[in-house]
Amino acid sequence: MNGRLAAGPGDGAVSGCTPADGHPADGHPAEARSPEGRSLEAPSPEGRYVLLGADGRPYRAERPGTLGGYRRGRLRIYGRLDCPSALRALAAGGYRRNRVFFADEPTAIAAGYRPCAVCLPVRYTRWKEES
Repeated sequence: MNGRLAAGPGDGAVSGCTPADGHPADGHPAEARSPEGRSLEAPSPEGRYVLLGADGRPYRAERPGTLGGYRRGRLRIYGRLDCPSALRALAAGGYRRNRVFFADEPTAIAAGYRPCAVCLPVRYTRWKEES
């Protein structure tokens, strides 16, 4: 397996964080922040990756997240780490401050995030129909 996880039909694949995703080699932005704006970059024995849990609170993990997300105000979107829309925003210099990561899709949904219409169109359509 080449480091990718299978996604649903029509959704492509989910990959691990890489420098090509606009992140440093460790897989996350240079300065991860809590929802309150506090820096989460202090060394921690619990883990080196900062992910959001189902309760929407950050926690440290040993493994990188499989999904990325965007949180700004009430807008909460999750998607693949190689999402073209997210990569464009990262390349343009935006998005990093509001970037979050999830261990898996059920966690992103439980935290109140919706699927990205660009990289997860089948899931987005299903979400749109259900809401």
